[in-house]
Amino acid sequence: MTLSASPKTTNFPKTPGSLAATAARGLVIGALVVSLGACTHHVAKSKKKLREAAALAPSKVTQIGVNAYLWRATLDTLSFMPLLQTDSNGGVIVTDWYANPKNPGERVKVTVSILDQDLRADAVRVAASRQVLQQGGAWIDAPVEAATVQKLEDVILTRARDLRRRTIRG
Repeated sequence: MTLSASPKTTNFPKTPGSLAATAARGLVIGALVVSLGACTHHVAKSKKKLREAAALAPSKVTQIGVNAYLWRATLDTLSFMPLLQTDSNGGVIVTDWYANPKNPGERVKVTVSILDQDLRADAVRVAASRQVLQQGGAWIDAPVEAATVQKLEDVILTRARDLRRRTIRG
């Protein structure tokens, strides 16, 4: 048995106007439409994910490691006090001692820790130290009222919520 090279034949119709050619073209186009239709499902999912990310963007997407609204609100709230240390990745702000000009015999130092990337009430922790001036000129530690720390946390959270609302409204 000898093998001879014969021209390859296909069953595809060669006449462009024939019924078989039109049917074959219709099948190819139909297959393309069906395969492209499957892509729209993925595109719709991608668009939905983008919309969800955009809704979270104001509170989540930051160049710092903590919630941007809480960070900004804390800086705004403590702006009257000298800052000793700020760590935007760790979420810690430490003020230096501050004495109110109306009460120079007392000074306060505040540390604010932002604990989460979400804007939540439990994402802020405030610690405060207070000292009073003795007659000899020495500063002595004094207790800080719990209500003072709670009030400071509330002011920071309220400011953060206001900043977020303002950003969302545009």
